[in-house]
Amino acid sequence: MNEQVTSRPAGRPGGDRLTDVLHSAEVFDGEPGCIAQARALADRFLVRLAAEWLAVLGEHTRSDLMLAVSELVTNADRYSQGPYLLELEGTAERVSVTVYDSSTALPLFYSPDPTRPGGHGMEIVVALCDRLTAERVPVGKRIRAEFELSS
Repeated sequence: MNEQVTSRPAGRPGGDRLTDVLHSAEVFDGEPGCIAQARALADRFLVRLAAEWLAVLGEHTRSDLMLAVSELVTNADRYSQGPYLLELEGTAERVSVTVYDSSTALPLFYSPDPTRPGGHGMEIVVALCDRLTAERVPVGKRIRAEFELSS
């Protein structure tokens, strides 16, 4: 497990809100407990975002973000053959949750069907976030869920 955390550069009071973000990332190897560790990373990130950026995180937003992290990391853990990276970026206005994994297979998006056993992870993420993108990248794929925060 490798964790990287960055925030506003020193020497720039207030920073440039167009380019500055709070950033946190960690690599997971798929060992037992990784999903709980990913959620803990996201929780620490959200605490810092609220404290340092004065982001308004209602319980609904916090719960949505944590559930999206769980679903995206669970999919990476289940479907990739190797380590995966969870990256969190945020400002007072928005948060993105990005997962990179080694599989080039893009996720399948099903229509809601309560009788279907399984396959609901991406359906849940789509319902929770404001924008979702999935694309192939040189290391496999990147899935990003973006959340607009209330001000």
